[in-house]
Amino acid sequence: MTTPILPGCEPYSTKNGPLGVLVLHGFTGNPTSMRSLAERLARGGFSVELPRLPGHGTSVEDMMTTSWADWSSAALAAYDELALRSSKVAVVGLSMGGGLTAYIGERRDPAALVFINPVVMKPGDELVDGLKELIDSGLSSIESIGSDIKKEGAAEASYAATPLGCVLSLFEGLVEVHRDLGKISAPSLLLSSREDHVVTSDNGDEVVANSSGSVQRIWLENSYHVATLDNDQEIVESSTLVFLDTVLQS
Repeated sequence: MTTPILPGCEPYSTKNGPLGVLVLHGFTGNPTSMRSLAERLARGGFSVELPRLPGHGTSVEDMMTTSWADWSSAALAAYDELALRSSKVAVVGLSMGGGLTAYIGERRDPAALVFINPVVMKPGDELVDGLKELIDSGLSSIESIGSDIKKEGAAEASYAATPLGCVLSLFEGLVEVHRDLGKISAPSLLLSSREDHVVTSDNGDEVVANSSGSVQRIWLENSYHVATLDNDQEIVESSTLVFLDTVLQS
């Protein structure tokens, strides 16, 4: 039986011109966190694909059956499909979507990349060992990491719990992502929240230090992790649109 998609969590797709943009949401999130940005890009004339990654936007139990292999394969497949009908393709990602953006940049030839508070490296062994101990004790999930938003009244439609096995799978996948950051040659825009309670800003530092392509960094002073829904939403959307217009139209 297929788990129903939660209302509002559907993927988004629009076919405009030959310039394509793949937009990727974060871990335990869904397309709602990126939909406004995707629609802004579509109004700017881009063909946009915002997929719902496997196990997301349905139920935590559904997500527990998926792993980094599923999310990264889906992201690559979405990129390849968009590339078949586009002259140039850019990738935009939030959080784990940022890690997947790096993953694609390391394995394909995108014209541009946009990272929004990306996670691109595994945390320290102490945290990983602690997660393994929790799983060994029989715990399958912890409280939600979603909706880290400063804006009053704003909320992310993320899961109410975080599946621990999926967290470990993400961390394992990020080992390869971090190792291969030097393979990224596309010009990048990096949007980093000054205060982020989910992903530390040294992940962004690693993109700056290791990417072989140019990296333009903009600091967001009034948003937490989910900056696409926070006080700096307009800065995120307008700077992404200007950057992609400049790079893809050249």
